[in-house]
Amino acid sequence: MKKRILVIATSRKTRGGITSVIKAHSTQSYWKEWNCKWLETHIDKNIFYKLWYFIKSFTKFLFIVPFYDIIHIHLSEVQSLKRKTFYFLICRLLKKRIIIHFHAFSPETTINSKYKWLYKSVFNTSNCIIVLSDLWKKWVIEYLDLKESKIFVIYNPCPKVNLSQEIKKENIILFAGTINERKGYSTLISAFANVANKYPDWSLFFAGNGEIEKAKILVDKFNISSQVKFLGWIKDNEKESIFNKASIFCLPSYNEGFPMAVLDAWAYGIPTISTPVGGMPDIGIHSENCLFFKPGNIDELTECIVKLINDENLRIKLRKESINLSNTIFNQEIIGNKISQLYASL
Repeated sequence: MKKRILVIATSRKTRGGITSVIKAHSTQSYWKEWNCKWLETHIDKNIFYKLWYFIKSFTKFLFIVPFYDIIHIHLSEVQSLKRKTFYFLICRLLKKRIIIHFHAFSPETTINSKYKWLYKSVFNTSNCIIVLSDLWKKWVIEYLDLKESKIFVIYNPCPKVNLSQEIKKENIILFAGTINERKGYSTLISAFANVANKYPDWSLFFAGNGEIEKAKILVDKFNISSQVKFLGWIKDNEKESIFNKASIFCLPSYNEGFPMAVLDAWAYGIPTISTPVGGMPDIGIHSENCLFFKPGNIDELTECIVKLINDENLRIKLRKESINLSNTIFNQEIIGNKISQLYASL
């Protein structure tokens, strides 16, 4: 009889990459075979609701953890680490097998910050660590002095999507994710402003929450509001529709783990412009399966946008390569098998 797995992570209702990753995993056959249970620890609400949610989650955890064999803990930035440490200590006390699944954005805010000691303590006393790219593996070894043998690179999976052949592509450049400085939205707006007048039939769409009002002020400053649209947070049919319509996807982030937004774009076959940060250099090849530019470099991003607008053959090539990536390296079943094998090894 296979063991039981307790997956500790944020709420199903929380917006963001970790939730998307676990939702994808929960649809795979291994989830049922290994008797996986998702224990939700955090939700996007006010501070009092968050506290109540955590207390409720931790109380439930204390009752059920004795009945599970492997504890799979998803964590990222410092606040996530602090919350999960309470669960981690109980698991250590009960001598459970522990997997840490690390989704951080930047070493400087996590494993090379003033909380480096806490990451090192948790990581060193876990059974194994999952990271999202070879670069993150290198950083974890370097900053936390971990044994290479306990660190496993397992990519986030592409979602399964409905690739519609009936929806006609429109002249839309799409950004999806939280609108904040880390995601580089101001770089994208500035670059689009450089081409908006030359390509008046092209539009820039932002799908996500965050600093929308600040972004609108910048759009007004460049006088391009007629070509820029803010959709807010989208999901389900609305998300499917806009991803099927978009002709170019752009994520100009300054740092990432492995961006789920890019995996979404690849799944829908959208030619992608991105920065070579986090796990992207593991897979991304400039002009082969994406276009790269340096974070914050408005001129380089402008060149990439113009290149894709003008070169339909390049868009077709990147579309084919994107779909191929989603069906191979980032295929849900392939990645699910790697998780299952890791469970078996414990």
